[in-house]
Amino acid sequence: MVRPLSLQTRSLAAAGIALAAFLGLAFFALDQAFFDAAMSSQRDRLQGYLHAYLAGADTNRAGNLIPPEVGPDPRFDRPGSGLYASIVGDHVRNAKERQWRSPSALGLDLPLNSELEQGSSEFRGPVHTNHGNLFVLSQGVTWSVANRTELHLTVNIAEDGSAVQNQVKAFRRTLLTWLGGLGVLLLLLLLAVLRWSMAPLRKVAADLSRVERGASEHLGDRYPTELSGLATNLNTFIDSERDRLKRYRNTLADLAHSLKTPLAVMRTQLEAETDEKQLRWTVLEQVGRMDEIVAYQLSRAATSGRQTFAAPLPLEPYAEEIVRSLEKVYAAKHVLCEFEIDPETRFRGDQGDLMELLGNVLENAFKWARHKVLFSASPVPGAGSRFGGLDLIIEDDGPGIPEDRVEHLLQRGVRGDERVQGHGIGLSIVQDIIKAYKGSLKVSRSPTLGGARFELRLLGD
Repeated sequence: MVRPLSLQTRSLAAAGIALAAFLGLAFFALDQAFFDAAMSSQRDRLQGYLHAYLAGADTNRAGNLIPPEVGPDPRFDRPGSGLYASIVGDHVRNAKERQWRSPSALGLDLPLNSELEQGSSEFRGPVHTNHGNLFVLSQGVTWSVANRTELHLTVNIAEDGSAVQNQVKAFRRTLLTWLGGLGVLLLLLLLAVLRWSMAPLRKVAADLSRVERGASEHLGDRYPTELSGLATNLNTFIDSERDRLKRYRNTLADLAHSLKTPLAVMRTQLEAETDEKQLRWTVLEQVGRMDEIVAYQLSRAATSGRQTFAAPLPLEPYAEEIVRSLEKVYAAKHVLCEFEIDPETRFRGDQGDLMELLGNVLENAFKWARHKVLFSASPVPGAGSRFGGLDLIIEDDGPGIPEDRVEHLLQRGVRGDERVQGHGIGLSIVQDIIKAYKGSLKVSRSPTLGGARFELRLLGD
């Protein structure tokens, strides 16, 4: 299976392709610009020689053109010098086959025979010949002679193109060297920038690896702004999973410990050889107790706690659903439950935890209330949590809970079957849920209704 490329390799490859395309286009653009400039310079130089020849030429009495005896450049007078000139026409003095050539072009097979119409010009090259590559400029001109017919001539100027071609080649080598070096330098710089930019991601991966090995409890906190939220959520998720695992282990240990007593009772009854009826009654009683213990411990284990990526839940619909059910159960008491719920209040956690929490505290209120229950809920901005928290207050007009019983009621580790009737297993589950959401529970007397007042604050982050 092919291993996926790393983010750094992907970024470097993409940037390398883009950089290569840009530098390639820059090379061709600059090369073409230099080549065009070199060709323009070459043509201008040949055009200057052409004008110089025309300026130095003259006509005789017969109306024939007399070319200058000395060329505008010494190379025109040196055979095979690489700079050549010719004049083609019917009235060129001392010309054979209607053509005059500079001394540098005598005896050489050169493309200097072009004849053009008046006013037209032609620049071509490099033209391949036995004497090298030439750039040739040809121009048709008309020479006016007094009282005579105009002379129609074509002037051809040719120059060896090796110098220009060598300049172009040298420029290309220099350009390629500089652009290539620049490309390598930019890639190295890009690699350094990518390594520096990806360092926080590598740190996250290294911290996660340390957490997996057990060398660290959490991810670090020195991350860029873009990764700080991710690191915080991962730490929250790690804590949540550890708490859940710890809760499962504790629940299994508590379950095993709680089942020892009913099993011991049944074993004792079996070993005592009691009558069948008594034995049957004892087994049924202990099985019922074991069933309650298992249900209680499973309820504790099912407490999910704050979920980092959970959608916030509104409280009012769930509270109304629970209250409708309780009104049917306690219909004979005609209990009136009033709500004071802030519409901005949201519960960030598992729906089952919310139903279990509200169900137990509201059921206790309905159980002990005479006629009235008040349920209040409001958000707590900040409160040590990134998402804030919420306050839940449940009050009733019942007898309340004596102050000397509150401390015992809220003790941790008391077995569910040892709790006071009416505030037993359900309240223990409530405390487990509150602990899972890093909250607090306060029990007091209601100043408005006179009964019990349960104040729950949930943070969960």
